[in-house]
Amino acid sequence: QVQLVESGGGLVQPGGSLSLSCAASGFSFSDFAMSWYRQAPGKERELVAIIFSAHNTHYADSVKGRFTISRDNAKNTVYLQMNSLKPEDTAVYYCKTTIAWRHYWGQGTQVTVSS
Repeated sequence: QVQLVESGGGLVQPGGSLSLSCAASGFSFSDFAMSWYRQAPGKERELVAIIFSAHNTHYADSVKGRFTISRDNAKNTVYLQMNSLKPEDTAVYYCKTTIAWRHYWGQGTQVTVSS
């Protein structure tokens, strides 16, 4: 079955960097778009970045120029490199894919940006 497992979250100071990974299994990874979402306390889950099977990407305005999404189809893994982190980036970050109109989510990884 489809599985998405995130890793790499943690506590970082403002201005710092973190790299998230999402290991995928149970489907033909290279054929599907992969995305990162985040949800801060009391807020709705929002799209952070998406990378399509052709490797083209799209970012939320709030992270453009600071975050980079990438994928390694040989490793069935999608990454999110986060630089110049701000306190408002604090959230649980989720990996997601959509197959045949069904959404699959990982369990999430906590990112906390604080001094």
